[in-house]
Amino acid sequence: MAPLLELRGIGVPGRSRSRLEDVSLRIEAGERVALLGASGAGKSTLLAVANGMLEPEAGEVLWSGQPPAGSRRRRRRQLARIGTLWQDLRLIEELTVQQNLNAARLALWGWPKALLNLLLPLETAACAAALEQVELDPALLPQPVTALSGGQRQRVALARLLRQDPLLLLADEPVASLDPRLAAELLALLQRQAGAPRALLMSLHRPDLLAGFDRVLGLRQGRLVFDGPVRTLDGAELERLYAAAP
Repeated sequence: MAPLLELRGIGVPGRSRSRLEDVSLRIEAGERVALLGASGAGKSTLLAVANGMLEPEAGEVLWSGQPPAGSRRRRRRQLARIGTLWQDLRLIEELTVQQNLNAARLALWGWPKALLNLLLPLETAACAAALEQVELDPALLPQPVTALSGGQRQRVALARLLRQDPLLLLADEPVASLDPRLAAELLALLQRQAGAPRALLMSLHRPDLLAGFDRVLGLRQGRLVFDGPVRTLDGAELERLYAAAP
């Protein structure tokens, strides 16, 4: 079976140096992979390439063994199988929880149903199930996002990701601004959702949060300098990852 994500020789230029340089990796179904590196190492750039938001100047991206489709419709359906949890959550403040959850289906619905989502509570049972997966009460569905606590917002963003039903889960430092308890809860929820046929690739700012991951990717100045099981990441490797640039 083809990996859910394969990057081959990816290069992304930058102003003073490459944002990514000759990066190759594979993410298989069932893997929980952490992405480490100092600020500016290229973690967010790599995730943007992985989810199709950034087209690399060099190299090849394969999703489930296929390159990005040529037609807009086919590419939209490809990208629907890749979900991203952003650090800033990107919830739509003016809409209800249910409308935000249904926003994850827009790539598959098309514009008529997308507009109807602004007027009517659509697919309530599916939205309730998504909230229950992240341990939230479905009674929150009609509530505006502005009425939610910070922890509830994090879980709604994760429920929206699950509502999309992607195979590849990407997360860009989603716990960076959370207190330790909330960070541990969100990590556990994400990791539980990443069993086969899904996989998880999450960038982290703290090596002490690696419990529950199978594998670590280490970026330094745009280059992939470590790729191995969590147990093999020792102090020397961490020092190399986070050492100041020469």
